[in-house]
Amino acid sequence: MYAIVETGGKQYRVEPGEMLRVEKLAGEVGGTVELKQIRLVQGDAGLVVGHPWVEKACVTAEIISQGRTRSMMIFKKKRRKNYRRTKGHRQCFTQVRITNITTA
Repeated sequence: MYAIVETGGKQYRVEPGEMLRVEKLAGEVGGTVELKQIRLVQGDAGLVVGHPWVEKACVTAEIISQGRTRSMMIFKKKRRKNYRRTKGHRQCFTQVRITNITTA
């Protein structure tokens, strides 16, 4: 059984027991989160495609950790104009373990 889930503006193919790193979700470590925007579910009843989402489908996940990625350097330069700007960015993420996929 698998599902296509949309969260944080991205789509992920998930299966029960799988670890996944997504954009930051609200919640405490050890808590659970329900993902309701399910695009597609493949299960015992066959393939169900949503338009745009599958009604009454839900993916339950356990929050494993909250964190931030490594620093990325952003550098801007305009040649011969003495213009240089350096910035850093760290993106927040949530690591989850998919526990259950339910359909109607």
